[in-house]
Amino acid sequence: MRLAVLAIGRVKAGPDRDLADRYFARAAKAGRALGFKTIDIIELAESRAQRASDRIFEEGAAIAKHLTAGAAVVALDETGSALTSEAFAARLGTWRDSGRDTVYFVVGGADGLSPEITRRADLTLAFGKLTWPHQLVRIMLLEQLYRAVTILSGHPYHRA
Repeated sequence: MRLAVLAIGRVKAGPDRDLADRYFARAAKAGRALGFKTIDIIELAESRAQRASDRIFEEGAAIAKHLTAGAAVVALDETGSALTSEAFAARLGTWRDSGRDTVYFVVGGADGLSPEITRRADLTLAFGKLTWPHQLVRIMLLEQLYRAVTILSGHPYHRA
């Protein structure tokens, strides 16, 4: 199964990029043995529209172009459900074992995700009730993907 992080905006070079790359590499390496063939990062440009509603619409349309039929979609949004790491890992394992070919993890821009994307989502996930910058959400997501892979493999990292 392919895992794909589909994100509005770019993480610039520096400590944020270094940390994102670190968890990306760990998750990709550990995941291959468990049937997670690739992890892709797809960065999409932020809309330059004047109004927030227009930015949300344009970014939603750009995201939708990448979503494939039959794929699972996880929308990262502050209104979503908060899962434990174990429950998150179990959900990934279920999608993998049921034959899903791809899981898209969608991180919106500063204005959030379009309603069309959240309606399309199989899961809307929140990292707590706080609002996080989308660059940090991406880092936390990559760390949780690595943690999920370790949980599925029986490795003790998830207890750290």
